[in-house]
Amino acid sequence: MRTQSIDTDVVVVGGGLAGVCAAVAAARLGRRVALVNNRPVLGGNSSSEVRVWVCGATAHGNQRWARENGVIGELYVENQYRNPEGNPVYWDDVVLDAVRAEPGVQLFLNTDIREVAADGPENARRITSVTGWTMGSEILTTFHAPLFLDCSGDGLVGYLAGARFRLGKEGRDEFGESLAPPEPVREFLGSTLLFYTKDVGRPVKYVAPDSTIDITRTPIPDTRIIRSGDNGAAYWWIEWGGELDIVDDNERIRDELRGVVLGVWDYIKNSGRFDAENLTLEWIGNLPGKREYRRLIGDHTLTQNDVLRQSSHDDGVAFGGWSIDLHPPQGMYATGAGAVQRFSDGLFEIPFRSLYSVNVENLLMAGRDFSATHIAFGAARVMATCGAMGEAAGTAAALCLELGVTPRALARDHAARLRQLLLRQDAPVLGVANEDPDDLARAARVTASSYREQVGTETGPAGDPLPGATPYPLERDLGIALPVDPRLDHLDLWVRADRDTTLTVEVHSTGRPQNVVPAHLEAKTDVAVAASAEPGWVRAEVCDLPAAPGTAVVVLRANPDVTVWTTAPLPPGVLTLVHGEDSEDRNVEIVPGQALLAWPTKPLRGRSVVFRAGPGSRALAPERATSGYQRPFGGPHLWASAPLGDGTEWLRLDWDEPQRAREVRIVLDDDPDLELSTLHHHRSPDEILPQLVGSYCVELRTVDGEWLAVADVADNRRRQRVHPLPGIPFTALRLTVRSTQGAREARVVALRVQR
Repeated sequence: MRTQSIDTDVVVVGGGLAGVCAAVAAARLGRRVALVNNRPVLGGNSSSEVRVWVCGATAHGNQRWARENGVIGELYVENQYRNPEGNPVYWDDVVLDAVRAEPGVQLFLNTDIREVAADGPENARRITSVTGWTMGSEILTTFHAPLFLDCSGDGLVGYLAGARFRLGKEGRDEFGESLAPPEPVREFLGSTLLFYTKDVGRPVKYVAPDSTIDITRTPIPDTRIIRSGDNGAAYWWIEWGGELDIVDDNERIRDELRGVVLGVWDYIKNSGRFDAENLTLEWIGNLPGKREYRRLIGDHTLTQNDVLRQSSHDDGVAFGGWSIDLHPPQGMYATGAGAVQRFSDGLFEIPFRSLYSVNVENLLMAGRDFSATHIAFGAARVMATCGAMGEAAGTAAALCLELGVTPRALARDHAARLRQLLLRQDAPVLGVANEDPDDLARAARVTASSYREQVGTETGPAGDPLPGATPYPLERDLGIALPVDPRLDHLDLWVRADRDTTLTVEVHSTGRPQNVVPAHLEAKTDVAVAASAEPGWVRAEVCDLPAAPGTAVVVLRANPDVTVWTTAPLPPGVLTLVHGEDSEDRNVEIVPGQALLAWPTKPLRGRSVVFRAGPGSRALAPERATSGYQRPFGGPHLWASAPLGDGTEWLRLDWDEPQRAREVRIVLDDDPDLELSTLHHHRSPDEILPQLVGSYCVELRTVDGEWLAVADVADNRRRQRVHPLPGIPFTALRLTVRSTQGAREARVVALRVQR
């Protein structure tokens, strides 16, 4: 046994995705970080020890253009490439490699923090050190730093430091939450154990052990969906402990969960109700995946109203999109649904004031222990959202050290600077425009070899749709989400009518820039469509002139006499909505009347109605790559070229006076509408996302008029690339795209030149 002391800039306690993203973010900004995890692998509930699939703002594809970018987005995309089969062991190494790639991160696995040294009055506590024991190595380590991040999930560091916290459900009146119970009650979302099965190709018997719980004596067979061959993701409802103390009763909860897992498997194998003769039980988790425990209190407590009203915050530093997902405290033994879900109409913001302690002045938190009510927590607890919070907290810690301020002072005096730094790092922030004075691209003239002026699907030389378009009877209302910049005068549709009829076409605004639902009727027209054996173009004359560029939803009302055509791929900035309630999981109760679920995109995912919008649009023009946003927000906010063909396309910045800069940052389109799941609960066939630029080079034009290559990349598969510049003066910068990973056009979200 030995002891040691570690002095560093930032200590991050907890190696789940919140802690990982926090540590990586702080290290990328030049800070020395100690990342301390009490398990042998990183990833928390997503690791191979627990095997919960990583969910986030996409909400299983219900939200639009919602997948997180930033560090968690990098992990998603890398896992898609390395691990197309969704092997949880491979995912462990995706996460581990991301941490080890940062030289500023010192990693301590198997190290359990047990002591926190803190002093000061109750309203102004300050942590001086935390101490942990490394199992196996028998090392006692004391970590000293000016700032600490509690990403432990259970809020243990905050608790030991004297931080204020919440447990259970708040009463309805405390925050005016209609979904809260009338009075406070100490109930939680329960914990879960998952299991994996395998078909071995021959009969395998199963003899249930003594610890098996007979589920036929419980409500489970009547109230939950049980199927042979389902993956572990389908059994999220094996949940218990909501009426107990999630931490103090952890061992009891684990035993009960394991007994029910064995009981479910015994029921599948031996009840005679399932085709399971050749299946064997391959793996059972033994570490309960916790959903909820302490929530540390910050200067702002996120509430139901923040989520459902999609409140805007001047210090918004992360976003979510998962539903307010409330589970019965009885868990798997409840006679009702395993979950009740209520969605916001689009993404919601998480403010920085929810990511630091109200009374421990050098403590930040991210993940399950952030500042929220039980109701709002139900929407922000999922792991990709925790990762987004972690990146925000880690970035904030680095900026606090740079400025010499506390987290509270950062929120009060420097929130705008924090948001600009997050945007520069390509962190997942919502509705933040680039106002960085150190980005020289903002003052440059932006030109390109071409841009996609026509919003709509591509056509052939004769004006017909390209091969591959297929008929789609207009049996339900369809929505076409498309960018409007500056106006929409008409829409041409490729249709056929079985008899003379009238097609009703409406234009709706979406209510908020991040939303993609028809919220307010702006224009309506009826189009006469003559009967014809062959399809052809018809024009719907509409007039939509929004006050600012944005996204509109054009609704084609159902008409059994009309057939439209659909095609793939989707044009940039376009989605297709199909009217009709959508629910995949029969163990879940969906609150009725939700606009988001009434207009799902999943039925026609990746396909577009064949259409052309007029007049020409600036939505995909070159200046969109420097327009300020790095996510869809009232439009796609990217430059899209004409089809590449066998040539190249370029994007160019010019200045009147010579410039010097430190680096160029390129953000590329990686299709944020595509849900990626670590264990592939939903599968995507592309290991490398086709919208990404594949091969490109960056050149500077020197004061002598010569072009100097400063970066040349082949076979790119990442969204953000950062290239150092040589420090010489230049008057222009050119990004030349030679190929993509499959898209017909070059797409660039942002081109930044940082001094």
